[in-house]
Amino acid sequence: MIGSTRKSEIREFTDEKTGRTIRQLTATGNNVHLYFTENSFDQNDNAIIFMSDRDSGADRAPHEDPQYSIYRMDLDSGLVERLTDDVLNSPHAATKTPDSELIAYTTDKQEVRVLNTRTGQTTTIYQETGPFGIASVPSIAANRRYVAFCRNEESEAPIHYQGANYYGFKERFYAIKDGRITVAFIDGSGAFDIFKDTHQLGHFQFSPDDPTIGSFCHEGPWNLVTQRIWFLDFISREARPCFRQDEHDSIGHEFWTHDGYMFFDNRGPGHDGTITSDRTQAVATDIAVNENDMIPFVGLMDRQGNLVKRIDMPYYCNHYHANPDNTVLVGDDVDDLVLIDIAGETATLETLCHHKTSWHTQSSHCHPTWSWDGQRILYASDHGGRVQLYMLEL
Repeated sequence: MIGSTRKSEIREFTDEKTGRTIRQLTATGNNVHLYFTENSFDQNDNAIIFMSDRDSGADRAPHEDPQYSIYRMDLDSGLVERLTDDVLNSPHAATKTPDSELIAYTTDKQEVRVLNTRTGQTTTIYQETGPFGIASVPSIAANRRYVAFCRNEESEAPIHYQGANYYGFKERFYAIKDGRITVAFIDGSGAFDIFKDTHQLGHFQFSPDDPTIGSFCHEGPWNLVTQRIWFLDFISREARPCFRQDEHDSIGHEFWTHDGYMFFDNRGPGHDGTITSDRTQAVATDIAVNENDMIPFVGLMDRQGNLVKRIDMPYYCNHYHANPDNTVLVGDDVDDLVLIDIAGETATLETLCHHKTSWHTQSSHCHPTWSWDGQRILYASDHGGRVQLYMLEL
């Protein structure tokens, strides 16, 4: 029930590899923080917004399609409050404004809804009625007037975040020929398609400071996608490539930095952007994880498509997230979280902790993210059989 609370489940332990103190924030059911392109931390209060199936009435493993709803945790007291009764359509189907005033999410009924946490009012701003599925986390424009999200035509190919090991990832890439970006007004006054493409679309994100610019991707195995990241101008409705790929590039896991650059990860030929519980790739199975024919690198692009910074990596991680001034990355390697200093010309790496996740589902990917002040890191792990949330103070 909305407004119901649970007492703190927080405990502390010492990481076996590095000796760092880690706080386990949750212990009931499955618990997932916002996707790594978003930020679960509240910019003003010592709190996070997260998803959990703790009140679903069903004890399900992460791959058994748990029924997630949205919660808030006070990080001082550990108190957990339920914010919605709706069931989400995926473990990462929500986003919010930095101050957590507005939370936008997609339900299992293919509705996009916006919760105003100050007033308690929830507004349905979009209802899917056609042969499409809402494919990405909704993104809230900087002016807080509208939300945008990707929709792809229905396909018999399975959705890769349902079940294990990117099942259907390649099949959906080939099957979907009608992808759209849809805008819906937060006051509920209407919605329309602003862009249509001949590819499967995903990862729509508004610029953090410009409500007329967004980004999206051609979704699929990175080694098969010929141009992954695109900018979308909401005034001209023009799509233009971000980092222009050649045949050797395998690019993905893009996100906007705090200061408005587009971060991307280039792993080189033969890499599909996945990791499975067998510590292998899901599609390009002839190339081992962390095996490269070229030096992998990460980059920062400005919104005009200029490469602002390129840093070679000692090897690639599965996801990166940048601290507020883009000098340090946190990455989830196969077994550990690592800190990567990119302030200089050469990246230096430090092991942060042993995450112990299985990589069996999308929800069990660590997806480490920084707090707004760059002092804490939040991540997920299914060590013990259920997905729980963990936090480190730096």
